[in-house]
Amino acid sequence: MEYKINARISNRHVHLTKETYEMLFDEEITKRNDLNQIGEFASNQTVTIKNGDKEINNVRVLGPFRKYNQIEISKRDARLLGLNPPVRRSGDLEDSLEIILETNKNSIKVKGLIIANRHVHINAKDKEKYGVIDKQKVKIKIDGDKSGIIDAEVKISDNGYYELHIDTDDANAFLLEDNTPVTMIVE
Repeated sequence: MEYKINARISNRHVHLTKETYEMLFDEEITKRNDLNQIGEFASNQTVTIKNGDKEINNVRVLGPFRKYNQIEISKRDARLLGLNPPVRRSGDLEDSLEIILETNKNSIKVKGLIIANRHVHINAKDKEKYGVIDKQKVKIKIDGDKSGIIDAEVKISDNGYYELHIDTDDANAFLLEDNTPVTMIVE
């Protein structure tokens, strides 16, 4: 079966525990804008991620707080930092790397650096509609000047908003703009 789905481009960002956030910031976390995933938001707060003398500034903190720290970057970012983090499903931090998070208040080393795997968010109520289960592999067909087919993993959650998340490297490889319709193929 084939279903239309919007592709959303996920730039580098961090998910923090409340404890880690409080080590890095004096102020309360504040919402810049809501994300499509119900209850999630991009905050006004940013951090610098560092590996030795290599750094990337203005990395957005997403909310709400999580039970674990997770820093998501692209392969291009990893090369800039001189690191080779694993590709992982969100929340799977096995073999994730340590990275320094820095703000005006503090500089701390945190484990949880990954390259997030491509994934399709689906609400738990809609999994039957699309005939999928959590962690199932699906194909994504991308049309355009650099068309192609990629794999993605289904991520079912209660707050899931139906959309594909890919990182900037994948989007650039297919000349894909944010919020562009693509086709999910469920076999």
